[in-house]
Amino acid sequence: MKKLVILTGAGMSAESGIKTFRDSGGLWEQYPVEEVASIDGWHRNPDLVQRFYNERRRQLGSAEPNAGHTGLISLENDFDVHIITQNVDNLHERAGSTKILHLHGMLTQARSSKDPDLIIDIGYRDILPGEKASDGSPLRPNIVWFGEAVPAIEEAAEIASYADIFAVIGSSLNVYPAAGLIHYVPLMTPVFLIDPKPVQVPSAHEVQIIMEGASKGVEILVERLRELS
Repeated sequence: MKKLVILTGAGMSAESGIKTFRDSGGLWEQYPVEEVASIDGWHRNPDLVQRFYNERRRQLGSAEPNAGHTGLISLENDFDVHIITQNVDNLHERAGSTKILHLHGMLTQARSSKDPDLIIDIGYRDILPGEKASDGSPLRPNIVWFGEAVPAIEEAAEIASYADIFAVIGSSLNVYPAAGLIHYVPLMTPVFLIDPKPVQVPSAHEVQIIMEGASKGVEILVERLRELS
């Protein structure tokens, strides 16, 4: 069974009502990224950061996987599917995908401010003001912020290096180190990219572009991949 590796970004969840940072009306227009999505922002104003992610968590609780998420499930009948996601939502899990690596953490988890391995599942509830982890440190969102290392990137690079087919869905390929994963994909591996907007692909690969949103784009991808299986 061929190994299909799929890198997903914010555009994967946009049709589920999850706002992106970059789109018009998106999160960066309400909050400067350095205030709510950086380790420096956390040190400066943890209460603001907690409020921001509490709001994101509540929003996620009312969101549902879209046809793009559910469309990937059928591919598991024909391929060994591995999803590497830049998203912090749990919509891939809720849709039923089985092999998912989160590069940037998960909204439905919190962790110790001291120990990144001390993680708890909190679902869609708020992290309360002054709430502590079991080690006594402030409880923070389990999110990899700007200015922090991406612990899962080496595992992601290894997964990408064994891809027989590689697909990118809803990612601008501007955020590193995730955008660099395409450089680990073997050069002769077929690469597909789904995004309704033009994306500059930083790679020597020949890329098949599907200029659609996630739902329609995944439908087209499934048809094309079945021709390869």
